[in-house]
Amino acid sequence: MAEDQAATDTPEEVLDHPATVEPTVPASIVIVDYWRQLDLFPPDKFEDEVHIIGVGATGSYVAFLLAKMGIKKIHIYDFDAVEDHNLPNQVYRLKDVGHPKVEALRDIILEATGLEITVHNEVVTSATKLKGIVYLMVDSMNVRREIWEGAIKYRLNVRLMVETRMGIDNGRVYAILPFSPEDIRLWEGTLYTDEEAEESPCTNRAISPTVSLIASIAVWKLIKWFKGDNYQQELIVCAKPMMIIEG
Repeated sequence: MAEDQAATDTPEEVLDHPATVEPTVPASIVIVDYWRQLDLFPPDKFEDEVHIIGVGATGSYVAFLLAKMGIKKIHIYDFDAVEDHNLPNQVYRLKDVGHPKVEALRDIILEATGLEITVHNEVVTSATKLKGIVYLMVDSMNVRREIWEGAIKYRLNVRLMVETRMGIDNGRVYAILPFSPEDIRLWEGTLYTDEEAEESPCTNRAISPTVSLIASIAVWKLIKWFKGDNYQQELIVCAKPMMIIEG
């Protein structure tokens, strides 16, 4: 009877039985095909390391997006564990609660892309060896300044620094050459202390649509820099009303 029914099913009726459809290729042997992006960003030609300091809201999305683009040399730094309040606006899963963020994110990226990233469950200090592209995405503005002064500013091994700030429906994205006096003056002129901030814009007032928007623009900064396009040192992003303004 089941065979007779299957033989008379129309294509529309077959779609009502998704349980009968099985993948034909095991995930373990799938090769990711990047052909749709090759004219814009061929991952095999990107040789720089990417260091992401802080993989909370924006940082976790940035790491995930970069890995989706095929970037292999990704280092992530964080010493926090996943908590329940991280789940609405970060890429972590229910089962990651209680686990170190860097380890959970490593597993998520491996499962989604097949790429192995390097994790550092530690605090970044002046002794940390950074190079290539650095995404500075820690919560505290004071800590950002400390990392900038100790491990990024005038470091010739760091070719580009991308830094983001965010409120519930707005944010700023910076792309700075850490050896350029002009870029240094621009970025340092935007800094403020934790005491001057009413609340941390990276954690207390962040929803996933804003986080993913800011993270996507931060990734576009890398793409435009890689292609030699104008990547704009400062972009101001508003979701209400919707607009992007060059600073």
